[in-house]
Amino acid sequence: MFTGIITDVGEIASLKPVAQGQLHRLRILCRFDQSTIDDGASIACNGVCLTVVASGVEAGRTWFDVDAAAETLRLTTAKNWAVGTKLNLERALKIGDELGGHIVAGHVDGVAEIVTRDDLTDMARFELRTSRELARFIAAKGSVTLDGVSLTVNTVADTTFSVLIIPHTLTVTTLGAWRAGAAVNLEVDLMARYAARLTEMK
Repeated sequence: MFTGIITDVGEIASLKPVAQGQLHRLRILCRFDQSTIDDGASIACNGVCLTVVASGVEAGRTWFDVDAAAETLRLTTAKNWAVGTKLNLERALKIGDELGGHIVAGHVDGVAEIVTRDDLTDMARFELRTSRELARFIAAKGSVTLDGVSLTVNTVADTTFSVLIIPHTLTVTTLGAWRAGAAVNLEVDLMARYAARLTEMK
């Protein structure tokens, strides 16, 4: 489990397709203490929960390797990642950690497209569009996770919704580089999904 509070921005150092293109082995550079990264640990990379298969230090910088499987490549923006791509990183929750965002599973539901970006004083407002299937789980004042970042929904209209990004988030995540037309990973709120399922069962 995660909270959607980003603790580092990593960078893809290498990407190697394996298993006939059904699996990508990624090496990601980060600022985490390598001694705290165990093989088998979960790290959310742009909202995608990936499992560490190796880690180390090279030229004074920590790296860790993860595998992105076929389903991840199909459903998320991972299929477009390349060497140099910046990724929002979050370590998995530990008992006693502060829950600063909302409960995030790291299981990306699909993608949303950035329709517009409006730069305000020190802030930015984004309007995004997603599929009708996912839009039904998004509500004004509810939570969404976009590229791993926990955000509050401002407005909703049919399949579009908007979020307002504060200066701190623009600075410490990749969101400051977002532009219209880009695709981002979307995880809808777990509570909204369960509530919808309960309604369907009545």
